Amino acid sequence: MPFIWSAISAHGYGHAAQIIPVLNALGRRRPGMRVILRTNVPRAFFADRLTVEWELSPCQQDIGCIQQGPITMDWPATWQAHRAFHATWDRRLGEEIAAIGQARADLVIGNIPYLAMAAGAEAGRPTVALASLSWDDVLREHLSPSEPWQRPLIEQIGQAYAQATLLLRIAPGLSMRAFPTATDISPIAAPLSPERTRLRELLQIKPQDTLILIAFGGIRLESLPFAQMESMAGLQFLIAGPVPPGFSRIHSIAAIPLPFSTLLSSVDAVMTKPGYGTIIESVAVNTPVVYVRRYSFADEQPIVEYLHRYGRGVELARKDFEQAQWEAALHKALALPRPVHQPPEAEGAIEAANILESFLPISAG
Repeated sequence: MPFIWSAISAHGYGHAAQIIPVLNALGRRRPGMRVILRTNVPRAFFADRLTVEWELSPCQQDIGCIQQGPITMDWPATWQAHRAFHATWDRRLGEEIAAIGQARADLVIGNIPYLAMAAGAEAGRPTVALASLSWDDVLREHLSPSEPWQRPLIEQIGQAYAQATLLLRIAPGLSMRAFPTATDISPIAAPLSPERTRLRELLQIKPQDTLILIAFGGIRLESLPFAQMESMAGLQFLIAGPVPPGFSRIHSIAAIPLPFSTLLSSVDAVMTKPGYGTIIESVAVNTPVVYVRRYSFADEQPIVEYLHRYGRGVELARKDFEQAQWEAALHKALALPRPVHQPPEAEGAIEAANILESFLPISAG
């Protein structure tokens, strides 16, 4: 039976969200396929999403970025964390090579740890990157002329990526020129059908009220302006964390027995940052988006452009977000007409599975 080594960045949940539909699609083509998830993404994230046989092997695969909440990037801390990670590079690489060899993996798939790309190649396994961004591209925008050690570090990341057999470049995304061989694939999304009536019944909200999902990804907001949200007439809110007592217009996702993708297709609008998964899926199900930009993350611009071309989006200034001046942007987004351009089919997972199957041993059947 095929055995996949799947290395996943734990910077938020977006990298895991991209790779899960691919593994599921590949598993449908190759029944009995097994997967090792080499990542620090929590087990619970995969439990209700991944349909193939899998086991979790916790291990730090890369740094990603250090953030203070979902929209504040800490670039000095990010650089120092990378410097510490690379100080132990030889040991980490040796351990990954040995682990891949011991597991007898048929294929290494990474989204998007460069450690896995180097280790898979050194272990003699076909090694495929599946991603819409790479960490060398992200870091390159934040090089400091006063820190000469940063450029060689980026070069080392690029050299590790260059050892990959292939990059499956998910649209929309960055150029990722470090990879010598790349194949473009369609967007990846796994939308679910709406359950608007059931969701409103579960929340016990008025039919005429507008329901807004606050979803800033795997790095949760530390605080929300609950009092101001409660005062927004005609609006109800779904949030990821707990709701303090006394608020009737704010509800916790934890109390709703529906998958996140069902919520995304069942609400009237979503407020978020321009992260890949939420934006691509919102476009796929035509949910209006109010977004708060970071303006310091490399893949944000192509995602925003995709939203405005194929979906319905309104930017909310960071200051207005922090001061709870939300209503004008929300009502503007809700009033937007359907987009003129039809979005591309989000068939990237199927396209990727078709390509990845060619790297697996021929089935005995």
